[in-house]
Amino acid sequence: MRKIVAISGGEFKNGSGQGGTLTIDREIVGLCKKEKPGLLFIPTASRDSIEYCNGIGAYFSEEFNCNVSYLKLYDNPGIEEIKKKVLSADIIYTGGGNTYRMMKVWRRLGVDSLLFEAWQKGAVMSGMSAGAICWFRFGASDSWKFTNPDAGMIKVRGLGMVRMGICPHYDMEPERKEYLRRLIQNSPGVVLALDDCCAIEIIDDNYRIISSDDNANAYLVYWSKGRYTEELLNKESGYGKIDGLYGRKSNNCLGQLFEKHAGMGRDD
Repeated sequence: MRKIVAISGGEFKNGSGQGGTLTIDREIVGLCKKEKPGLLFIPTASRDSIEYCNGIGAYFSEEFNCNVSYLKLYDNPGIEEIKKKVLSADIIYTGGGNTYRMMKVWRRLGVDSLLFEAWQKGAVMSGMSAGAICWFRFGASDSWKFTNPDAGMIKVRGLGMVRMGICPHYDMEPERKEYLRRLIQNSPGVVLALDDCCAIEIIDDNYRIISSDDNANAYLVYWSKGRYTEELLNKESGYGKIDGLYGRKSNNCLGQLFEKHAGMGRDD
């Protein structure tokens, strides 16, 4: 089974209903169905932040009895070490930060191909913000703001495991809505827009929307017959076929859910 849980954002240290992601994180750990799962945290987007690693490690080990390890690519590990860590993990959790920089590093070191292999073998692929965008075909990202606070949003190419776009932090950053409107007008397709504390869970060809806050929602954003549409998606009402999401759009061909990994290595 291929499993992805992509979270918009939130505080992993807090409980549900308080800006935290406890309910979603419990689902991530539960998907691997092990008493003490091995969770690999990849903090590339935050430049291997020590504080981030310590926080994730304490949270998942104490709250969910996970055996937490880390893949710190800025420490220049060898390819065999990288391969062993990625392919032995039950859960792979990717952190937030600079999506564009993260994808560049992954592709340069071959981590993108290893993550794709781990996903096909059944590891739970998860993460928030940059760690959500990476599993999708592309995402709306504020990566340039890390070097220029006045920079606008950009489109960053992900790994393409899910054949649609994604926009995290939809309720937290107002400029994202206008950017999406322009982006989709020039890039036919659909984009999943997630409020913080909301996530999409995808198991093979099925999906559902889950959240840790009743006020956090998910939307499907697309152009259809010249009209810009923001469609509210139902939450936790059972699984639906993800192909049904593509049926909402009418201005390009439906395509298939998954693309071949080859050719997905560019940023726009």
